[in-house]
Amino acid sequence: MIDEFAKDTLHGILRRDREALLWKLDGLSEYDARRPLTATGTNLLGLVKHVATIEARYFGEVFDRPSPEPLPRWQDSDGSDLWAAADETREQITGFYRRTWAHADATINELPLDAPGHVPWWPEPHADTNLFAVLVHVLGESIRHAGQADILREGLDGRTGLRAEHEKRIDEEARAAHRAKIEQAARSATLIEA
Repeated sequence: MIDEFAKDTLHGILRRDREALLWKLDGLSEYDARRPLTATGTNLLGLVKHVATIEARYFGEVFDRPSPEPLPRWQDSDGSDLWAAADETREQITGFYRRTWAHADATINELPLDAPGHVPWWPEPHADTNLFAVLVHVLGESIRHAGQADILREGLDGRTGLRAEHEKRIDEEARAAHRAKIEQAARSATLIEA
């Protein structure tokens, strides 16, 4: 009983964060969805592509259920899953992500939490694992990257939140006052240290 509850809970959070990550692309131009927003080139469409690749590998190869999507061998990973090439459309990448969900969901639904898996890119003795550990790991990756997407999107146009139905209209004046209060606290703490 607890296994099914745990699996349903973790799977539900994963589904929620998948949708949140895709929502971060809504309303953005092609340029804003793709452009590097950090010194290392992190961008919103690249995060979607990366998380799709993570799910495809972990819920595919690890359980001997290869993804129907073409993937390079994990040993040949060159970082190209972290950004969108000029000839890759947003629809191709989001479609890849959605198809990966279906494949990952089938793996999660069909296997018990203690189903054995093997992660060849994890060091020994951790390479031999199970669905529970992989689900927790992938959920952590998804949450991490959805959080990055939150920050990137806020930096682009100020939009924040987990889902469209909870988004509030941006009150620029209130936001500026709140930020100024935090800035003042930071400056005051610096004076106290001195």
